[in-house]
Amino acid sequence: MAIQQTEEKIVFSADLMSFINEWQDKRGSLIMILHRLQQEYRYLPTEVLLKLSEVISVPLAKIFGVVTFYHYFKQTKPGKHKIAVCMGTACYLKGAGDLINEFGNLMDVKVDETTEDGQFTLESVRCVGCCGLAPVVMVDDEVYGKLVPDSLPGIVAEYRQNSSEGAE
Repeated sequence: MAIQQTEEKIVFSADLMSFINEWQDKRGSLIMILHRLQQEYRYLPTEVLLKLSEVISVPLAKIFGVVTFYHYFKQTKPGKHKIAVCMGTACYLKGAGDLINEFGNLMDVKVDETTEDGQFTLESVRCVGCCGLAPVVMVDDEVYGKLVPDSLPGIVAEYRQNSSEGAE
């Protein structure tokens, strides 16, 4: 992991510092660095943003402005599995809203929330480019198409079972 906690201070790894130093003076550097931080840490905790502000000498307010402007950047820790329900036109017309509602009922979450056990985060996304399979759901990098609400409990159970097997 690129970020380590030592004596309650965030320390960036040498690899991450090398990336930051390479990008720091380039146009669009803040966004590129934030992408790399999120890739390394899965989200952007406040402590990491504070450290970044110190390292690149950019006001924290500017960093937060970028993080909160772009929907891609996450400030809360995501679940182990990301469930992305496509709400593009084809998926929407073929019942994607019903899929979001059913996932919410199954897991007791709303869009952009994470289950209490930390296993799943439910997201609504625009188009995933699989319109011929509408309505489409992606769980992590796996695409599920032509879904109906009755098919969702099996998908959730599959990931819960795989998570419990990996914990043993």
